[in-house]
Amino acid sequence: MGKIYQSIAQLTGRTPLLEPLRYEKEENAAAHLLLKLEYLNPAGSIKDRAALNMILRAEEDGTLQKGDTIVEQTSGNTGIALAAYAAARGYHMQIFLEAGVTKERRAILHAYGCELLDYRNIPGAAAEDEPFDPFREATMAEIFRYCRSKGPRFHYLNQVTNPANPEAHIRTTGPEIWKDTDGKADYLVCMAGTGGTITGLSEYLKNKNPELRVIAAEPAPSSRRSRSNPDAKIIDGVLHFDDVPESELTSFLRHSLYDECTDVQAEDAYLTAQKIAHREGLLIGTSGAAALYAATKIARKEEARGKNIIVIIPDGGSKYLSTELYTYHPRECSV
Repeated sequence: MGKIYQSIAQLTGRTPLLEPLRYEKEENAAAHLLLKLEYLNPAGSIKDRAALNMILRAEEDGTLQKGDTIVEQTSGNTGIALAAYAAARGYHMQIFLEAGVTKERRAILHAYGCELLDYRNIPGAAAEDEPFDPFREATMAEIFRYCRSKGPRFHYLNQVTNPANPEAHIRTTGPEIWKDTDGKADYLVCMAGTGGTITGLSEYLKNKNPELRVIAAEPAPSSRRSRSNPDAKIIDGVLHFDDVPESELTSFLRHSLYDECTDVQAEDAYLTAQKIAHREGLLIGTSGAAALYAATKIARKEEARGKNIIVIIPDGGSKYLSTELYTYHPRECSV
């Protein structure tokens, strides 16, 4: 009998690197764009790795017992991954959703049996007659207070400060990239939410190749939704960080981790996603498309000729079909 797996945990990681040759040719790329297709993880994103590692670490130190409830705040992918692995390992899941989550992600979380919460579920966070504020998100302190109010079997894993988040990429993603490129990784391009991916990969790959250039991409100012810009087109699930004081970043994200930061307009990310879908048959999400846009500009430079540019594609495009990601067409992409 062939190899039979017994848990989705055994299927996590070992995602492929894909070089999109038609796309490279049409974009006049001098370098090799190597796309790390993380949407091929069981729950559909790179967050599978961090979610599984956070659960395993909590089991190892005795924090989690079967039947407990895991609590997390997320814009979607971490919550989806945690919900999947929680279901597979015998836990309940509650998510405090961040603003701007697509309806597809909400539907997926419901499908896993996850309970969706917001700041109004926290004792004392809002008056009973207070109108709902769509931009108001629960704070870490409030979520800890919520868990305390629920009792000892509710656990906030807190991806923002949990060292098991970047550790997952030191242990798995980084070694996979190094092995699959035969140790020839010259550039790494990715975006950041919690910063776990860029932190873990930068630490691992720069230790292997100190000459590696880490290029961080972030949403341009006009692509950041706010009270003053509520209708902005956004790059979902990621943050800007380059001009943010380190005291306001996550506990492991540091400016020294990357060599360069580039702003990406959401519209350029959308049109890049459309290009790679039409030329290569790949449906990718907004943050992966933004990273590919940034990487494509680097790949055209003579200094990058023949080099390997690793592009992290965190998730797939099917979670964004209700957005403008694949329908936006008002101008030519400036890639």
